[in-house]
Amino acid sequence: MQDNTAIEMAAASGPCAGIPADHMAFIRQVLDRVGDKWSMLIVAVLQDGPLRYTDLQRQIPGISQRMLTHTLQQLKQDGLITRAAYAEVPPRVEYALAPLGVGLHDIVMQLIGWAADNHDEIQANRARADIPRARLRSRS
Repeated sequence: MQDNTAIEMAAASGPCAGIPADHMAFIRQVLDRVGDKWSMLIVAVLQDGPLRYTDLQRQIPGISQRMLTHTLQQLKQDGLITRAAYAEVPPRVEYALAPLGVGLHDIVMQLIGWAADNHDEIQANRARADIPRARLRSRS
C-alpha cells in the first residue's frame, strides 16, 4: 500500500500540481490509454470520417486483429470513438471519432508530426547509444 504522504507530495509540484491526489491514478490510466501507440494511430486514422474495421486494419500496418479489437473497445469505453452497427446483410460496423476524440486528434497529430520531424536525429542518437553496448557485448 502506498504512503498517502508520498501521493500528496507528488501532486503538490510539477505537472500534476493542482490535480487532486485522488484523481492521479485515474489520470495515469487515461494517459496510458491515449498515449498507447495503437490508440494514437486509430485516432489519427479516423480524422477523415468513419471507417469499417477492415479499413482501419489496412491503414494501421502491424496491428493484429486482437489488438485492434481490444483498442477499439477501450477507446469506445472512454468515449473517444463511436461504434455504429447497421442492420444490413452483410452486417456493417463503422467507427468514428466522438467529440472527445476530436479534441484529442490535434494533440495526437502534433506528436506524430514531432516524431516524424525528429526521426533522423533520434535514430542517430539511438545508434550512438548502441555503440558502447555493442563493444561491451563483443568483449564478452
